Amino acid sequence: MSAVIRLARGGAKKKPFYRIVVADRRAPRDGDFIERLGTFNPLLPKENESRLVVNSERAKHWLSVGAQPSDRVNSLLAGLGLTKAVDFTSKPQKTRKKADKLTRAEKRAAAEEEAKANAAAEAEAAKAAAEAPAEEAAPAAEAEAAAPADEAPAA
Repeated sequence: MSAVIRLARGGAKKKPFYRIVVADRRAPRDGDFIERLGTFNPLLPKENESRLVVNSERAKHWLSVGAQPSDRVNSLLAGLGLTKAVDFTSKPQKTRKKADKLTRAEKRAAAEEEAKANAAAEAEAAKAAAEAPAEEAAPAAEAEAAAPADEAPAA
């Protein structure tokens, strides 16, 4: 049997009140439970002592024998120092897929920009390579033109 520590809802419409219970994972939310560990009243201010009442000894026992707390119960127990707080700031699965698509699109755009930059750099290199022999040939032609002029007065 797989036990879970979760909230069972009670109270009237628009006035929730929860019992913190240990139940079989397959049992309905408000159905049969193994043991009642405490209560949680979200309508009371956070400073009120009766907002969250938990039998810490029994909660530690159930956690030690492998009962898994629900996300909300885990955050409540973490506030009491019974469990380690879990960071829920990560994105839900659907949002994560959209974010991955965006990052893939951004990566694709960055790759296209890099390819354009590389093509432009290759074109610059080819242009520079084409101009370099012409520039080398120009000083040589000037040297040849200057050499006969120097020889003419000497002759």
